Amino acid sequence: MSTGNGADSAPGHTPTTTTGRPTRPTRSTGKNNSMFSSLKIRNYRLFFMGQAVSNTGTWMQRIAQDWLVLSLTGSASAVGITIALQFLPMMVFGLYGGVLADRLPKRPLLLVTQTLMGLTGVALAALTLAGHVQVWHVYAAAFLLGLVTVVDNPARQTFVSEMVGKGQLANAVSLNSANFQSARLVGPAVAGVLITAVGSGWAFLLNGLSFAAPVAGLLLMRTRELRPVETQPRAKGQLREGLRYVAGRPELIWPIVLVGFIGTFGFNFPIWLSAFVSDVFHGDAGTYGLFNTLIAAGSLAGALLAARRGHSRLRLLVAAALLFSALEVVTAFAPGFWLFAALLVPIGMFGLTVNVTANASVQMATDPEMRGRVMALYMMVFTGGTPIGAPVVGWVTDTYGARIGMAAGGLVSLAAAAAVALILSRVGNLRLSVSRNGVTFVPSPRGRELVTAA
Repeated sequence: MSTGNGADSAPGHTPTTTTGRPTRPTRSTGKNNSMFSSLKIRNYRLFFMGQAVSNTGTWMQRIAQDWLVLSLTGSASAVGITIALQFLPMMVFGLYGGVLADRLPKRPLLLVTQTLMGLTGVALAALTLAGHVQVWHVYAAAFLLGLVTVVDNPARQTFVSEMVGKGQLANAVSLNSANFQSARLVGPAVAGVLITAVGSGWAFLLNGLSFAAPVAGLLLMRTRELRPVETQPRAKGQLREGLRYVAGRPELIWPIVLVGFIGTFGFNFPIWLSAFVSDVFHGDAGTYGLFNTLIAAGSLAGALLAARRGHSRLRLLVAAALLFSALEVVTAFAPGFWLFAALLVPIGMFGLTVNVTANASVQMATDPEMRGRVMALYMMVFTGGTPIGAPVVGWVTDTYGARIGMAAGGLVSLAAAAAVALILSRVGNLRLSVSRNGVTFVPSPRGRELVTAA
């Protein structure tokens, strides 16, 4: 995405450390030359491998958690409450997590947060395996995990640029998503087998133990090859400063607004899929795992395509959002099992394209010293809206059925995507330009500079 004043200060290569000593050069400078180019960097490779293990455990726990709550209560609304409690801390405290991410060194901070997340999984496993688990225990574990995520998420998002630099940032963000979605292919399948064979407790235990991998990766990194951003001293008004920074830049605020609506109303798949499995198709945990795997397959394809592109464009974000939302509505009324299942693949692909494109665009248009707060705001609206959307969508699904619940979420997302597309054409008096190079928004002579690359 080509922007106005904000793009000139996008995250770039930092030639010195905070102590003034030159950093050791790595192969991350320059343009992307392959789909996996950022994996040439040793520190990022260690990070990537550690996340691959813990992401698989995370998806196992997600499936086990949703199915356990559904088994204990028989209610899609209860699944929605669990999801809401997990993301409520992000909605309430998300910006403060961004302030901490800007103030503290990222690597030591991540060592703490990843360890705490592992302990949460082990505690839930102990309760479940002992046969004492109750639904409020799952609620409490979800809330505690959400509290840790408030700090972990912006720190982990912004740490990527410290490992790879500007030249590989878009590629690394895309590969992170590919990593997450690859784990989504394996995790639900393994969780389905474990739940059927021995129960949910073992899935929780394996998730807790999986966090040893990212902790080991962080400890093995060569700190001299990092590109640390100078931490911000404690000062008054840092939260308001971050909000003002975003509010004054359309290249930041409109992607954030769009992913906020889609994250709140369009990404409630645990509620919809569990309801389709139990009420429409009368399946079991294996069917639920299959549906999640199909969405993950599409998401992985979307992430790899984004990694190959190596850049982010605002028009791609809007187009993907429109297609994702329309597909949700169509899929909600799919008459047969296999047609419904097949449509989950493109839903995953376009949904992932929305997330990756918005994430990379926002990071690349943000000054390094503001990145923690900006990404905290991004994650706050993307995942922090879930405490609002999940109970509402869960109630609609319980009251009117799985098909109406999913269609309603898709329609809200579709309306938001269409509205943002129209607003972008008017921000700064933008006009639509059609040429041999593509369709773009360009500023009119008196307009504000906000141009999306062709």
